[in-house]
Amino acid sequence: MEKTLTAKTSKAPATSLEQSRYPDLLAAIDMGSNSFRLEIGQLSKGRYKRIEYLKETVRLGGGLDSHGMLTEEATQRGLACLAQFAQRLKGFASWQVRAVATQTLREARNRDAFLQRADRVLGHRIEVIAGREEARLIYLGVSRLQPSELPRLVIDIGGRSTEMILGHGRTPIRKESFGVGSVSLSMQHFPKGQYTAENFRAAQIAAGAELEEALTLFERSQWQEALGSSGTVGAVSQILAANGITDGSITPEALRWCMERCIEAGSAELLSLPGLKPERKPVLAGGLCILYTLASHFDIEALRPAKGALRQGVIFDLDERVEAARNHRLLDPRDTSVRELQQRFRVDTTQAQRVRQRALSLWQELAEPQANPDGEHARELGWASALHEIGMMVSHHDHHRHSAYLLGHVDASSFSQSQLRRLATLVLGQRGELIKLVEHLQDQALMSQVLCLRLAIILHHARVDLPPRMVSLQRVRGKIKLVINKRWAIEHPRTLHLLEEEVRRWGAQGRRQLDMSLVA
Repeated sequence: MEKTLTAKTSKAPATSLEQSRYPDLLAAIDMGSNSFRLEIGQLSKGRYKRIEYLKETVRLGGGLDSHGMLTEEATQRGLACLAQFAQRLKGFASWQVRAVATQTLREARNRDAFLQRADRVLGHRIEVIAGREEARLIYLGVSRLQPSELPRLVIDIGGRSTEMILGHGRTPIRKESFGVGSVSLSMQHFPKGQYTAENFRAAQIAAGAELEEALTLFERSQWQEALGSSGTVGAVSQILAANGITDGSITPEALRWCMERCIEAGSAELLSLPGLKPERKPVLAGGLCILYTLASHFDIEALRPAKGALRQGVIFDLDERVEAARNHRLLDPRDTSVRELQQRFRVDTTQAQRVRQRALSLWQELAEPQANPDGEHARELGWASALHEIGMMVSHHDHHRHSAYLLGHVDASSFSQSQLRRLATLVLGQRGELIKLVEHLQDQALMSQVLCLRLAIILHHARVDLPPRMVSLQRVRGKIKLVINKRWAIEHPRTLHLLEEEVRRWGAQGRRQLDMSLVA
């Protein structure tokens, strides 16, 4: 039964968070390879309450063609589902909603084209998350909703990937993602829904080949309980319970029983079991093979369904971000990740802080009308400033290109692939000609971020502190004016030369006029 959302009037939680009709709610969208899910929840004093849950079998992963392109048919299924979700999310502010996409859009070569259309339909930005980040969020959901102090193995079998997490309490100790799922394995080994012993054997070998590298990482001695978080685990658990095979626990013997019933039926179309939903039939065989491979290879005597999942982990993670925005003394979880990256790549944190403070000061003065000066764009600029020199660890020459490559490919906890790619674009644009950003010239917020970062780096190129008010940015009749203290400029001719070169570069790209003036 659908639940009705009750609108409340409230002041915005903080200056950086716009007002909402439902200020106490958060929403997560999980765009999986098999199903799309929307969950609306409420957190109060650490307790979680589900308000509404919607699920649609979209089978996006089945829409990847042989060239890795998402077909128009699959795209339309996805967009239709997102349009329904958008109706449910009317009245929600952007800070209350987080939509994440997983393996199918990690693989799709035309994902950017899909995301442009999907963002417009949903009305919220969709983030593609890396496999390890997906695993972290899954564990976050499970550990919060099913707390335990036992060392545990958490498994999530999705449509095109399988995540494995080794954790203790709320801390994920090891997390990995493997490119095999119920949809992809079913398409490969049961393409016409035909069930034979040979097909099951071949599918198990294929799954084992993909998962074999995890044997030592997640060996039996490292955990005491095993939990499964996914539609596959839930579906198989329901079948076993409905047929009186187990209490819902998934054991090797119970999985063999399931596969025998499939082989007896001969096809997905003819398979009829209590507890088996029709939409699960096309992908059941692949899911069974992955589960049996995991159970036999990792000595899992019983895999029990978990209460939490990716979508709840997204809500818990979003709640931490919102609390950080409300209370500036709290760290956004991505801030911790940035500090870890600084340590890993031996960043000169003193210089990074100089650049960050200057870039954010310029951003506040520029005050792009379409961007909240204290919001997500400011945070992105701060992170790009903090990490703009990570490429120095590779080489000083062209370090901005090394920095961009690293940010575009690194696993960074709490960040989506989408946001890391944006940070990579920012640090790529930190120096040199602007022609390399030609594809982004229409993105006014990004180009303003680039301008502030470049100016901050030029001003602090000597790696020394500077007076706070010797330079400022002003928006004058559609142009941006860089105002510099004349006396300071005369005393620093090399910096003035670099600034004059910067004005030339912005003029050369023809889209944005940057003027410079000296004032007493």
